[in-house]
Amino acid sequence: MRKPLVVAALLVTAPFFAACTENAKDSGGDSGDARTVSVTSTEDGCEVSSTEVPSGTLTFDVTNDGSQVTEFYLLGEDGLRIVGEVENVGPQLSRQLVVNAPAGTYTTACKPGMKGDGIRADFTVTKSGDEPSVSADDQQLVDTALTNYSAYVQDQSDQLVAKTQEFIDDYKAGDDDAARTLYPEARTHWERIETVAESFGDLDPKTDAREADLEPGQKWTGWHLIEKDLWPQLAEAGYQPLTDKQRAFYADDLMKNITTLDKRVQNLDYTVDQIANGSRGLLEEVAAGKVTGEEEYWSHTDLWDFQANVDGARVGFEGLEPIVEQKDPELAKTLTTRFAELQKLLDAQKTDTGFTFYDDLTQDQVKDLSNAVNALSEPLSQLTAAVLS
Repeated sequence: MRKPLVVAALLVTAPFFAACTENAKDSGGDSGDARTVSVTSTEDGCEVSSTEVPSGTLTFDVTNDGSQVTEFYLLGEDGLRIVGEVENVGPQLSRQLVVNAPAGTYTTACKPGMKGDGIRADFTVTKSGDEPSVSADDQQLVDTALTNYSAYVQDQSDQLVAKTQEFIDDYKAGDDDAARTLYPEARTHWERIETVAESFGDLDPKTDAREADLEPGQKWTGWHLIEKDLWPQLAEAGYQPLTDKQRAFYADDLMKNITTLDKRVQNLDYTVDQIANGSRGLLEEVAAGKVTGEEEYWSHTDLWDFQANVDGARVGFEGLEPIVEQKDPELAKTLTTRFAELQKLLDAQKTDTGFTFYDDLTQDQVKDLSNAVNALSEPLSQLTAAVLS
């Protein structure tokens, strides 16, 4: 029996609630392909061209007709499980999500402004008998990719637990110099598997929320709250450093959430499209926060995060590379070249203690990094379609 490409998906616990504008059911998106669905996101709408499609490889063409950056998700029936997502879709821009979806009931969701609940609606995938299947040789490549990626995520999670414990021990003890040194080192392991961590919707906002992105009434905890306390000289005027009791509370809370993440990833299964979409998603994280210098607002350790996201994206691609080389050798060659070009720019910013602080980069250096990210993003967006073809 041929083993299907689809295995259990990642779980999250953040539902999306709101009204959704839909067209009547039709045979598919504008392309005429029953598995291609057009999605139009606005400030208050999420128009989906079809709410019922046959199982197999689905393509969502997402267009943002609003004035805010948006996101699109395909969620499981419970509205909790992320099957696939595209983030950071700018106004008047389009992005594509490719996923392998078996028959079942799902939920579509747009998230204008990338804040708040989101706009969701029911979505059905009917059994078609056309789910992807692979030859024995190809299946061996798939199995190897899945096994290796799972081992990579677990290894990074284990290192994240150990390094975070060192970090919070120093922070709680008041050894701020040591804590400042360990801060970007510990976060490296988080950033390498950030898309996996983000799939657990309850953990990500508790662990990695930036102050500027907090929603009304949201309690701030996690890495960046501690970052601000470690670099108080760069905080706003009048900032009051945390007391020893507060330090212990927030440090222990961070450690609790990191430990929970480690337990959750231990028995996760992955699919090749999840790995490919995760690789793309990590580079989107670079474009959205790291290359802009917004991620590490006080410490300016953005290049540590930048490198870690690129590491994770490259590992995902390299695990799938034998499959891509068979299906689209030119894409495999292009991705290898573009990863190397971006890495060369990052290597130029390495120091004996890590990287150049982001506020010390020149405008030309930031522009070169941004251009290299953009040059890699376009072919990387084709990775999922290539492995599912």
